[in-house]
Parts: sequence; C-alpha cells; structure tokens
Amino acid sequence: MKLLVCISKTPDTTARIAFTDNDTRFDESGIQFIINPYDEWYALVRALELKEQSGGELHILTVGGADTEPIIRKALALGGDEAIRINAESTDGFFIASQIAPVIREGGYDLVLTGKETIDYNGSALGGMIAALSDLPYISLATSLDVSEGTATLRRETEGGEEVCTVSLPAVVSCMKGMAEQRIPNMRGIMAARSKPLKVLEPVAADTLTTVVCYEQPAPKGAVKMIDPGNEEELVRLLHEEAKVI
Repeated sequence: MKLLVCISKTPDTTARIAFTDNDTRFDESGIQFIINPYDEWYALVRALELKEQSGGELHILTVGGADTEPIIRKALALGGDEAIRINAESTDGFFIASQIAPVIREGGYDLVLTGKETIDYNGSALGGMIAALSDLPYISLATSLDVSEGTATLRRETEGGEEVCTVSLPAVVSCMKGMAEQRIPNMRGIMAARSKPLKVLEPVAADTLTTVVCYEQPAPKGAVKMIDPGNEEELVRLLHEEAKVI
C-alpha cells in the first residue's frame, strides 16, 4: 500500500501571538514551529500503523519554504520513507490543494491522510478540496480507520452517535482525535531521517482565492463578577442582560 500524509507547519500551542505589517501578517519572530498536531498525532501515526501492519511506502508532503524542512525531518524520523516539499508560500487552502492534487494524481497513492484542520487557521477545508481536485472520494473527521482488501472502513462521530463508512481505495481521509496515539521519534529514527530522500518541487500555476485584510486579537477578558450563593435573581439578570446567554 502506498500512503501519503499531508502535514503543515504551525506555531507551537504556547507561542505568543502577535502581528506585523499593519496587522496583515503573523509575526514569526521568536516562534517555535511544530508539525500541526492533527497531522502528526492522528494522520501520520495512523499511516505508520497501517504501514507496519501491511507494508508499503509512506510519503510525507508539505507546501512551504525551506523553513519547513525541520518538521519534515521529524515526520521522517517518526517513520516516513521519503518526503516531498512543494516550494511555495502556504497561502489559502485552494492554492495549497492545487499544489497537492497533481502529486496525488502522479504518485498513484492508495490512501491520502490529512489532519482535520490546522490549529492556526482551523479551516478544515483542505481535505475536501484535495479530494475534489484529485477526483477521489473523501471521508472527513474520521476517528478510526481500518483497511482490508482495497476497502477502508472508517468511523465518524455524529451528534448523538457514530457513523460507520466504507470506501473503496484510493481515497482521501481527514483524521481527528481517536484515530491514533501520539508517538515520539527515537534516536535511531532521528539519525535515519537525515539521509532519507526529500524531493523539492516547484509550484504549479494556481489561483489564490483569498487574501488577509487584517488580523485582530480577541477582546481582553473582563473582570469576574462574584455573586452570593443566595442571590439567584441577580445571577439570572446578569446572564440575561450582560452576558446575553439566556
């Protein structure tokens, strides 16, 4: 089986968020970048498990500049066989999907996995666009995935229950919590990752359909109001008139 996992570079969850260029760009100075957790913990680790069970090849793909190579090497250290970097700035989702789709079509992959979303933009749209541009079936927000004889069986959470889906491969799947457990690369994997192949491709012509007008920080949290346990009427009034939640 030939597997492809799409990964993205995102700021560490503890990073200080600030903007520059008149609030039109994220300020990357002093920021520690990581593999997007949904891509790493769920999509990549489940792909590794499938490779260990059935054999085959596992390729890593990202769209970005040379500064993404540390996260690519980490993915290779976890167990990827080779990596592809498309040498383009990561802009909007359609542009990124347009870069990934030709690699999928030419690579002959049986299964393409992504995280459900990135933790910086939370778009949750890339998997669907990749599938549409590659003319492949798409299952989103999967919490489990098993493959047997060319068919994938997946589970998805629904409101009040669970949905079981089957799809013939090849297919694209976005993964969320429950799919796998986080792994940490060992020293042998880290050393081996240094010599694994990393192919750099130039981007294909594609439109960028969205632009950033500006970023804004969330409004600062207000002071906490303490209500006496016996003053239920005041609590209800505040929830109704100030918080506007009832």
